[in-house]
Amino acid sequence: MSNDDLDALALLHDPVRRSLYAAVAAGGGEVGRTEAAEAAGVSRTLAGHHLDKLVEAGLLESGFRPQDKKGPGSGRPAKVYRRAGGERSVSVPPRDYAALASVLADVVDELGAEEQAERAARAAGARMAGRHPGEPVERVLARRGYEPYAEGGALRLRNCPFHVLAERQPLLVCSMNLALCQGLLEGLGEDPARAALDPRPGECCVSLKQIDIDIEEG
Repeated sequence: MSNDDLDALALLHDPVRRSLYAAVAAGGGEVGRTEAAEAAGVSRTLAGHHLDKLVEAGLLESGFRPQDKKGPGSGRPAKVYRRAGGERSVSVPPRDYAALASVLADVVDELGAEEQAERAARAAGARMAGRHPGEPVERVLARRGYEPYAEGGALRLRNCPFHVLAERQPLLVCSMNLALCQGLLEGLGEDPARAALDPRPGECCVSLKQIDIDIEEG
């Protein structure tokens, strides 16, 4: 944990900033000040102030896009925000589990033990289900940081909790992620075949098909 990480995450203690960050993250792309302000229930001016603070801390990124509207100010680009690509973590004292996980992923790759890794991941998913008996799969996935949202009759996952490792070992990590989700479904009494590899830039490589979804469309 660095002081920058701690300072950045401390900004989210403020409920307005936390709501604005959540609104931008849930947008899945570029979110304007007005949209974020409405989601957080604050004025556009106040939203802009806090959004820019989150940009300064590295939690959000900002940019501009042209406006289609006509009239005064129509030629002025609108400022938009999106979640920053980096990761922040806080542990006291500092821990570095990602480094060891990266080493273990390299060992699996060198040994050609992908099938064993997938079996272990599927078993881990089943154990995860056992800790959340009776809960809908989308709630369990939300607890684990996947940020599920409904789209076109499927449950997509906006965030990959294993993003750093997936960039280093994409084939291995994505196959294990799929196996974990299948094990979770099976443990919850669902059809594991509903989980499939369905990569989309900036999102998790897995989506869940043909399920009854009671969460808001993303």
